[in-house]
Amino acid sequence: MLRSLHIRDFVIVEQTELQFDAGFSVFTGETGAGKSILIDALALTLGARGDSTAIREGADKADISALFDVPPSLRDMLAELELDDDELVLRRVIDRAGKSKAFINGVPGTLNQLKTIGSYLLDIHGQHAHQKLLERQEQRILLDTHGQHDDLLTPVQLHWKDWQQAQQKLERARNNQRDAQAERERLEWQLNELTRLAPGEGEWETINADYNRLANASALLEGAAGALALLDGEDASAIAALNAAIHRIEPLLRNDPGLQEVYDAMESARIAAAEAASDLGSYLDKADLDPARLAETEERMGAMFSAARKFRLEPEGLYERLQELTKAVEALDSESDLAALEHTAARHEALYREAAARLTQARKRTAGTLSREVTKALQTLAMKGSKFEISVQSSEPGATGMDHVQFNVAAHAGSEPRPLAKVASGGELARISLALSVMANRAHQVPTLIYDEVDTGIGGAVAEVVGKLLRDLGKHHQVLCVTHLPQVAACAHHHFEVQKKQGKHETVSRIDLLDDPARTEEIARMLGGLKITETTRKHAREMLTHAD
Repeated sequence: MLRSLHIRDFVIVEQTELQFDAGFSVFTGETGAGKSILIDALALTLGARGDSTAIREGADKADISALFDVPPSLRDMLAELELDDDELVLRRVIDRAGKSKAFINGVPGTLNQLKTIGSYLLDIHGQHAHQKLLERQEQRILLDTHGQHDDLLTPVQLHWKDWQQAQQKLERARNNQRDAQAERERLEWQLNELTRLAPGEGEWETINADYNRLANASALLEGAAGALALLDGEDASAIAALNAAIHRIEPLLRNDPGLQEVYDAMESARIAAAEAASDLGSYLDKADLDPARLAETEERMGAMFSAARKFRLEPEGLYERLQELTKAVEALDSESDLAALEHTAARHEALYREAAARLTQARKRTAGTLSREVTKALQTLAMKGSKFEISVQSSEPGATGMDHVQFNVAAHAGSEPRPLAKVASGGELARISLALSVMANRAHQVPTLIYDEVDTGIGGAVAEVVGKLLRDLGKHHQVLCVTHLPQVAACAHHHFEVQKKQGKHETVSRIDLLDDPARTEEIARMLGGLKITETTRKHAREMLTHAD
């Protein structure tokens, strides 16, 4: 739950630090004192959008921190972020340039991380939440949230995406079938040309080397033979000369060891010459004039040159072009295989409809339960005889399923339930919204619930019922509520007063936790306005006593 909230330089709050306990807490104060500012500040720590207008006049930045106990549902996520701890501090800083920084336990984080973490910590029911009930999408979301349908909704969304993509691919193939046929014929002609040629990988480099060798075979043989004769011929040769020189130097080594390096150099030269002569001999043994092979190579080169000109590329690129054409034709065949594409689309549609049917069943079960619970709650909220009903009807398939969810209400006994927008007044809508919120939150594990003036449009005995409803909810959750009704405030376990103070140069807001005497005074003010009498004080004390 929320343990503390520290606010510095936010709107008209210079600095305040509030400590919170379990149970039901209310915030009261005169209109414009800044009660809802607390909710706005807390929302920023949970990833809400903010800008420089939130900074108090004269300050450089707004700085807000919220300390929470870590609920069990959040521990695995924090462990993945290496933030596993018993306490969680969410901080948000906004400067004059509009730049925002977020921190999680002192570690920089993102707004998406704050929003995700915040969804496990608290739920804010804003002043205008009841207006959203008129939106069809919000009605579906509320039903799915209450029924915890995420595990059923996610597969529906995934299968819908797969089905739509498969359907689009099928439609493209159908629409482009004529163009695809012309493209296939063009590609197949090119592919057949290159398949007949069958260029190998690296073949052009190899055939060029073969041609150079075969075309110059005569010169190669003549040159190699001449070189061999000079190295190791019958007449004067390099090897014979080296042998003679070595024999001349060898006996001299006994008299002058300084000639050893000369001797070694000549010996190395003799060995190298002998090895070169041996290699030339081997080359000449294997080499021969092969006019047929030369003609064959020239023909192959001509064919590759011709194909390269036809395809407007270099001969060495023929092999790569063959691979590209092969893949292009295969891809075109795959895309134009209407039977296969139809089968794929049908398979994804079947998976979608199966998942959507399971979601529909769950929605209908949840709708029945929630309808009964809200109807029961409305009997205590000055809507005796009313009936709340959630209708789940079939609709066209979509990303969220095949259901049309509609909230209906019969405001009076015996009347037929009709859509909220057609029959519910503003006050009735607010009460229905409150009943839905209370029923939904009883079933969920979010530890902290915040209600921002949800008692708008009600009063008298109904206000007392709302207060008791929130107090009862406070037995299982931490409940924070901004209210202007003394009946609601009297039911709280803890009472904060928000006051606006006018200084010499600025207006600031301060928040105080009230003790019993101060609380009596505040509720008396809410009852009697500017003039507080002993009668209103007595009434306030009676309300507090009755709430306990």
